[in-house]
Amino acid sequence: MDPKAPNGKLRSTPQFAMYQRENFWKPNTGEVPLFNTEPGKLEELAKEKLTEGGWYYASSNAGQSYTHLANREAFFRHRIIPRQLVDTNVRDSAITIFGHKVAAPIGFAPIGINKIYHPAGELPVARVAHELNLPYALSTAGSQPIEAVARANASGPRFYQLYMPHDDALTISLLTRAFENGFDACILTTDTWQLGWRHDDIATGNYAFYRGIGADLGLSDPVFQRKLKLEGIDPKKEPERAGALWIDNVWHGRAWSWEKIPWLRDTWKRISGGRPFCIKGIQSVSDARKCVELGVDGIVVSNHAGRQVDGAIASLDALENIVAAVGDSIYIMYDSGIRGASDVLKALALGAKFVWVGRLWVWGLSIMGEVGVRHVMRSLLADFDILMNVAGFQNVGQMAEKGVLESYPRSYSLIAQRSKL
Repeated sequence: MDPKAPNGKLRSTPQFAMYQRENFWKPNTGEVPLFNTEPGKLEELAKEKLTEGGWYYASSNAGQSYTHLANREAFFRHRIIPRQLVDTNVRDSAITIFGHKVAAPIGFAPIGINKIYHPAGELPVARVAHELNLPYALSTAGSQPIEAVARANASGPRFYQLYMPHDDALTISLLTRAFENGFDACILTTDTWQLGWRHDDIATGNYAFYRGIGADLGLSDPVFQRKLKLEGIDPKKEPERAGALWIDNVWHGRAWSWEKIPWLRDTWKRISGGRPFCIKGIQSVSDARKCVELGVDGIVVSNHAGRQVDGAIASLDALENIVAAVGDSIYIMYDSGIRGASDVLKALALGAKFVWVGRLWVWGLSIMGEVGVRHVMRSLLADFDILMNVAGFQNVGQMAEKGVLESYPRSYSLIAQRSKL
């Protein structure tokens, strides 16, 4: 925490750990830290701030939340083995992803309908991502136009997460808009042909798109605007019908198969001049191998944070299986269940090259908008920087070395245990 420590001059990234000192110092100037970022308390505060619908959509999981629980349980069976007397004065958290040098192996996961968490939607999130030099992924279910999010993100590294419509012209339009606005990697999500069965959302009829909220990304698309005209829908007068037409073109029961992937891969490569094409939602080794066979550049091992299939394999367990099978053949990213820096380190130690974080920044956005997102993500970066210092890691690459973790058998309780985390 010493601002004069030599580390500041020797690293390529900010001294994120200094955020701890900044918060410790605040009482001396009559200030207090913004809010507690312990995941459980963060979640409780977000629940207080959000509407019932906002809370349910952010927190609901598929079925009885057993996949969500499994995601967290899987982290508990791996323990970090700290290393002592390592010169961590020269540590650096920077990595390179798809040609972008970023501040840490942590990114803003694609999450839709941000306007139900804050009126400005995705814009404050994109601004913070740029400020911190962390990759930002925009969801096709975003509630701001692609162009507006790009302006907010300025020169930040950004990728586009695609929910692929069943209209090739609309898919091409979305990808073209994305690349022309600086989103230079495509991440196709394959686990959400329709929403999983989420009890709280269903019990309250909680679906923002059907209330005319959050379809701005689609409503700003020229191909979709023509669809609206053909259907005789004026989005200003009938926002519910417009929102339904948009999301019904993207989700809701119409699945794609592997046969479509070569077309999508080649279409994106043509539009982008060969930039990376990735698939998100991979959980099985056979699917990971199929991605390698089809020339996919990267995969995100993810079960959608337990929101799609209840009773599924923990994403971290899937990561181990997939890394063992194809870890040398494809760029592997991780998503689902991340709640702190130790979780990030464990995923990296198990073979992921990059980690996406979602619910943490959603809670920050819900609590205090842009200020809240910044506080949550600066706290996570400080946590990660401090962990590198006290656990003995000089760089991210060392986290993938042998002996970083002690791992125990996959012997989870057969009796479901409830966990809000």
